[in-house]
Amino acid sequence: MLHGGGAEKNGANRWYDKSMQFVVGIVLVQCSEFLLKYIIASPTKMSTAVSGKALPVPKRLMWKVSPQIQGFISASATRLHRLVKNLDMDVFRFSSYGKDFIKKQKMSPDAYIQVALQLAFYKCNRRLVPTYESASIRRFREGRVDNIRSATKQALAFVQAMTQDKPAASKMQKLKEAIRAQTDYTIAAITGNGIDNHLLGLLKTSKDLKMEKPEIFCDQTYISSNQFILSTSQVPTTVEMFCCYGPVVANGYGACYNPQADHIVFCVSSFRESTETSSAVFSNALQEALSQTRDLCVRVHRPAQSPAHRPAQSPAHRPAQSPRTDPRRVQRTERAESSAQTRAESSAE
Repeated sequence: MLHGGGAEKNGANRWYDKSMQFVVGIVLVQCSEFLLKYIIASPTKMSTAVSGKALPVPKRLMWKVSPQIQGFISASATRLHRLVKNLDMDVFRFSSYGKDFIKKQKMSPDAYIQVALQLAFYKCNRRLVPTYESASIRRFREGRVDNIRSATKQALAFVQAMTQDKPAASKMQKLKEAIRAQTDYTIAAITGNGIDNHLLGLLKTSKDLKMEKPEIFCDQTYISSNQFILSTSQVPTTVEMFCCYGPVVANGYGACYNPQADHIVFCVSSFRESTETSSAVFSNALQEALSQTRDLCVRVHRPAQSPAHRPAQSPAHRPAQSPRTDPRRVQRTERAESSAQTRAESSAE
């Protein structure tokens, strides 16, 4: 879907220089959903459109190209082949639970998954990195997206606690704080109060005014903060489907997800040439992170059993009483000792 399999297959029918293709875009997600629902609801045998019968048989176009253009085409095919071979993509369904379970915890599914992504990356690298999650700002005129920066200090505190021997209650508190911070940042971004678009606007304005680049944009912290090693996006749909994209930096991951009621579909991508990444390793860590976070929620929210609700023990499972504390055995022992003493006294007489 993403690259068509390279030049030897269908890579030549992808319009890589266009801003919108049939395989990407929110509008086309809606289009794909409509088509899938139509196919599911339609009869098994699809009828042929009447207008299609009158169309002539398609003929292959034979192009006349110069040796120079043919050289460009061959070079592009070689480069495409290398890019396709370099892409490492892992699509999987996490089936243990979905957004319904997360909602029962009174948590935002998207914020919950974002925190789990941070935990997964920390499990692999013992650090957090600049993270991008797209935030729609279409409510504004000519608005497109801003950035939700998910690598918060609250997320760091949570992932560190999850990899240490901390009490469950402490871990749960840090999870709630991380999700609250993620939710607050999301609200800020979608309401026009994020930082990335404002800074980008200032940078573009300085270029338009032919100004010397402001010092802030030359600072290494700013430069590093825009190297999004973890690029993520939630693309929810009402039918079973997934979207995918590649990493935005050479040593990074792309992570797109579609939360459903009882499962979550993930598409994780990376580049094989990078020695720092592996889609399979990250996917495994992500599934572990989701399972551990679920287990934490279940453990903390499990109600404690009161004495009245504890199951009664059967006689076979009751602990045996010590001879010194069993009153019936004490009485039998006392009677036996008394009888023996009486017999001894009678013999003495």
